[in-house]
Formats: sequence, C-alpha cells, structure tokens
Amino acid sequence: DVTKIPPMQRTLMGMGRSFQIPQPFDNMSVFENVLVAACFGQNVSESVAIDTCADILEQTEMMHLANMPASKLSLLERKRLELARAMATHPKLLMLDEPSAGVSPIIMDGLFNKIKEIANQGTAVLMVEQNAKQALKISDLGFVLSQGKNLFTDSGNSLLANKEVRQAFLGG
Repeated sequence: DVTKIPPMQRTLMGMGRSFQIPQPFDNMSVFENVLVAACFGQNVSESVAIDTCADILEQTEMMHLANMPASKLSLLERKRLELARAMATHPKLLMLDEPSAGVSPIIMDGLFNKIKEIANQGTAVLMVEQNAKQALKISDLGFVLSQGKNLFTDSGNSLLANKEVRQAFLGG
C-alpha cells in the first residue's frame, strides 16, 4: 500500500507516473521540464542531468521541441512531455493514466508503440486505458475492471480472444 507514502518518496522508490491531463510547467521549456524531473531527488552532476534529458528527449522524439515553451505544445506533445518527465526519473514502475485520451487513432498507434518499447527495455508499465483493444494488444497481463471489481485477469491476447470479454467490453 503506497497511498500513505508522499509522492516524492514514491518517485525515489522508483515509481513514475503520468496524468490523463498533462500538467507540465508551462512557463518552462520542454528541456527544462525534463531537467527538473531528471534532477528530482537525485544527486547528479549537471552534465549527467543534461545527458539524461537529451537521451529522454531523443527516445520520446521531442528533441526538436527542446527549447519550446511547454505552453505552446499540442495535446500530443504535452502527453509526450509527460511521458518524458516520468522516464527522466528512471522508474522501475511507470504508471500511465489514459495515455491515449484525446489523441487521434493514427497518433495513438505511435504512442502505444513507444509504451511497448519502454516496457521491452525493462520498465514495468501499469496503464489505465479506455481504449482496451489497443492496450491489450501490447499488454503482457491485462485486467478487466467494472464498477471497481476485477472481472478478468489474463494475458492481453487471451483477453482479446475471450468471447465474454469481447461481447461485454470490446464491442463484440
């Protein structure tokens, strides 16, 4: 139970997160937003923090936006920045809240590919997502919740193939 642990301590324990509605520091550049996260609770040199930021911005395909104020970003760019900030804390567990909310289906594919790539690099990803089909396609393990109860637990592919899950939750 981590509900009584302050957010800063959770971050130091290796838990990264993103919100459904991104909340960057609008008065800071993209680079500065990631730099704050890279330095959060860390005793790192300036050069290491800068290198971390550059790596994260490359991974999230945001390097070309490094000097742009966060206030000027589109919704997708803000979501990518949120992901970059979470990744800059070097989480062992990355928790994502509705990462595809408000983005087009074409852009969503790229976002889910990036999430799968992060997971494949060894970071555990816990995702709450309304787009269940897309999320289950990239999930090792999925949970189908309804009214606060866990109804099904299985691999993403098995849940996609489950007739009852398809009919009740995935539109047939």
